[in-house]
Amino acid sequence: MTVPIYHSLELPAPPPERPYVLLNMVMSADGKATNGDDERGIGSSTDQRLMREIRTNADMILNGASTLRISGSSPRLGDPALEQLRVDRGKPRLPTASILSRSGNLPLDRIFFTADDFDAIVYLSHDAPQGAMDAIVSTGRSAVRLPRDRPLPWMLAHMRFELGAEVLLLEGGPSLNAQMFALDVIDEYFVTIGPVIVGGEATITPVEGEQPFPKDALPRFDLVSANPNPATSEIYLRYRRARG
Repeated sequence: MTVPIYHSLELPAPPPERPYVLLNMVMSADGKATNGDDERGIGSSTDQRLMREIRTNADMILNGASTLRISGSSPRLGDPALEQLRVDRGKPRLPTASILSRSGNLPLDRIFFTADDFDAIVYLSHDAPQGAMDAIVSTGRSAVRLPRDRPLPWMLAHMRFELGAEVLLLEGGPSLNAQMFALDVIDEYFVTIGPVIVGGEATITPVEGEQPFPKDALPRFDLVSANPNPATSEIYLRYRRARG
């Protein structure tokens, strides 16, 4: 069995204007990111372990609102040893969780809002109702309204300079992934290929934008590592953005 070790990644320094951004996803052998409503049944418990190991490196975790609604969202590591690794590095036991929401209409009874063992923040679009922001703040979580102009670069700068985040881990969903690829801010892409076929014309892939990238300007990544796992028939891939 070949399983990578992701809890102590050697990462470059972040760019001056934002965190260094990692993306982690799982997909089926036919490129699908969901099996029905969520990703359950595509990846194994080993894939789940690697997801938590990647989190060990991050200062913040970001999910889109749909991911919170469907799968839930939390930065927990599920292993005291991984938490201690962070403490030994001078970091909090858990990363800060964050959600990006257009409407602010979020399930306030989820762990993201009710847990007291990690910090969390919600980034709201410029047009989100004030009542939605007030409801979020009433849970004890922070909420920040994004500007109308260039909201995602502003959010990344806020994470970097106001919250001190040097490494951001993006965990979906596919629409948010597409926006971040379009901005060219994904520095590394981790993807597990599970040994199942999901099928379905409308079943989403890890990246779901309104339009494909231009053929002459496709985001290109260099392969850092590829680890097959005969025990689960998965492949764990790590890519780094090809720049220059």
